[in-house]
Amino acid sequence: MKKYLSLPPQSPDDLERLQPYPVKLMQHQEEPVYHLAQTINHIIANTSVMALMLQEIAQLLGVTFKVDCCCLVTVNSDASSDATAANWCADEYLGMPHPSDTSSMEQLMMDLPVVQCAAEPLTIEDISTIQNSLIVGCQYLPLPIKAVLAIPTRFGGKNNGVICLIKFQSYDWHESEKQLLKEIGPSCAIAFSQVLQAQLIATQNQYLQKSNHHQSLIKQLTILSRSNLELNQMLQLAIASTAESLQADRGLLILLKYTDPLFRTRPKKQIPNAKATVVGEWHRELPTPTNKPNSLTQSFSLSECALCQRVFIESGKPVIINNYTDLQDTWTVAPLFAIEDLPTVLLMPLENQGKVLGFLVLQQAVARTWQLAELNLVEMVCAQVSNAIIQSQTLRQVQTVVDERTAKLTSSLELQAKLHERTRQYIKQLRELNELKDEFLSNMSDRLRYPLTNMLMSIKNLRLPGITPERQLRYLNILEQECTKEINLINDLLTLQKLESEKEAPQFETIDLNSKIQELGAAFEKRLVDKGLSITLDLPPEPLTLQTELESFDRILQELLNNAYTDSEHDSAVHLQAFHRVEEQIDQVIIKVTNTGRAISEEEATYIFDKFRRGKGRWHPGTGLGLALVKSLVQHLHGAIAVESTQILDSPLSEVCFTLTLPQFSDESKAYAESD
Repeated sequence: MKKYLSLPPQSPDDLERLQPYPVKLMQHQEEPVYHLAQTINHIIANTSVMALMLQEIAQLLGVTFKVDCCCLVTVNSDASSDATAANWCADEYLGMPHPSDTSSMEQLMMDLPVVQCAAEPLTIEDISTIQNSLIVGCQYLPLPIKAVLAIPTRFGGKNNGVICLIKFQSYDWHESEKQLLKEIGPSCAIAFSQVLQAQLIATQNQYLQKSNHHQSLIKQLTILSRSNLELNQMLQLAIASTAESLQADRGLLILLKYTDPLFRTRPKKQIPNAKATVVGEWHRELPTPTNKPNSLTQSFSLSECALCQRVFIESGKPVIINNYTDLQDTWTVAPLFAIEDLPTVLLMPLENQGKVLGFLVLQQAVARTWQLAELNLVEMVCAQVSNAIIQSQTLRQVQTVVDERTAKLTSSLELQAKLHERTRQYIKQLRELNELKDEFLSNMSDRLRYPLTNMLMSIKNLRLPGITPERQLRYLNILEQECTKEINLINDLLTLQKLESEKEAPQFETIDLNSKIQELGAAFEKRLVDKGLSITLDLPPEPLTLQTELESFDRILQELLNNAYTDSEHDSAVHLQAFHRVEEQIDQVIIKVTNTGRAISEEEATYIFDKFRRGKGRWHPGTGLGLALVKSLVQHLHGAIAVESTQILDSPLSEVCFTLTLPQFSDESKAYAESD
């Protein structure tokens, strides 16, 4: 970019400083040369703004030499540096419009005799320097140039500027003018040197600022890659920081998902089948880079975008396009690039071990020449982003493997725990069964040995000589009682075995429950008198029918009443209650047998219905199969039985209640059994 200085100056102080200097050409040149050089040195010493210094010198020379225009142009051997030009025109030409084309300059370059040089001999380098300076400094002059007197200035053995005195009419330059211009060349060379030095310092400062900014960006991206941010958030911050740092108009981060996972050792210039998705975007127009533009998460096929394909064709090299409009007839681009509005594109691949993971894209609305330092910065950013993507994918894969193995280990531990618990339960059940077996054998031996012992003793006594008839009758009664006990024990065992092994359906018949309970209560009341007990009946006022198996029902109530008689305290009452209840649309008959006696603990309640099991500290004569037989008979009738012990206030005794629940009708027995 060329730098130009405009006229007139904008501030009053500048206007005062740019007043015409009282220097006139004389016949003898020593005094004008001295005063003119002194004035130039004064301007150099007292002007802090380098561009304004050239403007003052241009005005000074233009007024002194009485020309139509004076042009000062810096010359730098560094081609990358821009030239600085300062123009001064006479007052009569200030308001004239500038030409819209450069035909006058082209004509000037073709008609070189109008250009004269104050210094001789001229080298080819001097001629080229003057020509270039005229193109730079004089292309905006209001009139065609007719005569030019120019001289290149030297500082440190190199050209550093050109002084051009310009006439808009044909003119023959005098030798005195040439000599004067030649004499003041060293002073102007000092001015050009200071301008170039200031320009170099400004350029270096700008480079240092950019370098610091770039280093800060790399440091920020390094911190981001080590943070705990989610990958998409990190990518969004990375593209926003990069695009803003490089002053781009738009930035995109695009990731590729290959449809062929084995696409790694590809032949050169082969385009893979892949889907490209935008994962990060930044616009200069957005108030903050955290907003999500509309194109975010948009996708396109790699085969649809020649711009992205160039990365694979050129073996991973970046794609740089200064103006896409020159290529739009031959290349197709995905619509999300908005190439018509942002024709300048820099597309840098995200690579890892030869595999292209995606692209970092920077776009601008105007043409831009990317500097090598900027390209290196973008390449380093791509390396950081690629590492972050690979790390994220690796961590995700490792986490997946860890989760899978953790799940398998957890499942294995749970299975082992279940097997251990089941084994423990089996061992516990085996131990309990072994204890039950021992207890069963012990109880059976007692139940068999005790009656047989009594029977054997009675038989021996009957064989004694001289036994009286009364004693014979007594021993015969003992034989009959003990024989009856053995028969009852065997019958109970056979009944239990039959109920547990055979699932015969009960033979239902309809009975009057009130009458049946009254009959059983009256028969049982005779036994209660011997122990000082009484029985109370609580029956529904209306007749209550029940469909049941009469033999099983009688045996259940007899065993419950017999158990109440055995465990009741003296001078207490046995309460028998019956009532009707409907539960879950099933008619039920509830019978409760309650007595007052020793409490049944929770532990005892769990095995009280088992065979040959008695509560701790309890022993009464009998087979020990009564409650076990009750439970089997109740299940045979599709009913349920439970026991509950309630402590009596201020008493060591408790109320023990056996609750019998039976379906009222035979057609509801199955439904009741399933619901129970």
